[in-house]
Amino acid sequence: MVLALLQTAPSAPSASSPLSFLPIILIFAIFYFLLFLPMQRQKKQTAKMLTELQNGNVVITSGGIVGSIVSIGDDDTLVLRVKPDNIKIQVARSSVSSLVSKEAK
Repeated sequence: MVLALLQTAPSAPSASSPLSFLPIILIFAIFYFLLFLPMQRQKKQTAKMLTELQNGNVVITSGGIVGSIVSIGDDDTLVLRVKPDNIKIQVARSSVSSLVSKEAK
């Protein structure tokens, strides 16, 4: 009797079906739209902001220093004036993390 039950058991569907890859493809699509696409947009916005820096802009560096741009060097360096003592420091352009305002205050 046990043999009769084993012989009539339905066979498992084949694992090589194209539909078995659908969940993996959906997971990759979700990761692309939720993680990678916004990261690419953020990088483009940061690169655009760095290329549009001008004298007089007030910026924040990645180290937290707030200063106004006094001059922009040819070798991707900036000279910042830091208040309250008007100290001038030289930083790399890539260390600027955000733009506070377009004009010095």
